[in-house]
Amino acid sequence: MNIVMKSYLAAVMTVIIVFSACSLYAEDPAASTILPNIYGKSLTTPVGWGASNGTIFAGVGVVSRGAYYHASSASNQVGDGGAAVGLGIGNPVKNLGLQAALTQYDMTGWNRYGMSFHLHRYLGSASAVAVGAQNLMLSSGTDSEKSYYIVYSKGVLSSPFINADNKTTRLHFSIGAGNGQFGNKTQEDILAGKGEHGTYVFGNIAYEMFNEFNFITDWNGINLNAGISKTFFINHSIPIVITAGAVDLTGYSGDGVRFILGIGTGVTL
Repeated sequence: MNIVMKSYLAAVMTVIIVFSACSLYAEDPAASTILPNIYGKSLTTPVGWGASNGTIFAGVGVVSRGAYYHASSASNQVGDGGAAVGLGIGNPVKNLGLQAALTQYDMTGWNRYGMSFHLHRYLGSASAVAVGAQNLMLSSGTDSEKSYYIVYSKGVLSSPFINADNKTTRLHFSIGAGNGQFGNKTQEDILAGKGEHGTYVFGNIAYEMFNEFNFITDWNGINLNAGISKTFFINHSIPIVITAGAVDLTGYSGDGVRFILGIGTGVTL
């Protein structure tokens, strides 16, 4: 599985996490009265917010094709996908929240899976910070890469970027740094003369454009990506989060633009 697909699966979970986190903060008197909105804010990178307070979440993600479609590796010649389930505990407003996710990296075999952890703290004023570990493998025979990161996220509180109707921010950004998938390129990239390493620094920007959609762009340390995200509700209580985008928009990695789609949900016990 390629780097973009692995990181995107984490991003599917991040979409759910944002909803869970905002729900908790809105109920806590210590939280800011202006909160991040509840749509996805990243495609392939972590954010500072996280699941907590007994929230269970799940999601699936697919990519149109693997990178280097014409490469010798058969696993890269068709679309790929994965799924994840997880749990968030603790209270990031009062102390810390901890999110743990079990990810299946191959929808065809169900034998390539690992764990990811995300420890986060809400800082007030629509901002949060987190440290995490991704792709801590529980199985063999996989190319998933263990990665660690730190990230800071912020919802901009200037009046032009505030939705007065629901007291949420329209503009959001994150900046972070990590190792592993945030800077190490694939063997195919190296053979194609695209270098061995990226920036190890990543970031994302999300803006609520219209009809309650977030437009998203992110740099994952390897390449640039862009897309949209929307949250729907069943019976005004169960969120269904859909995120779609295009990845590998530049020539820094991969062999052309590919398309990704994710859907997930979460409930607080």
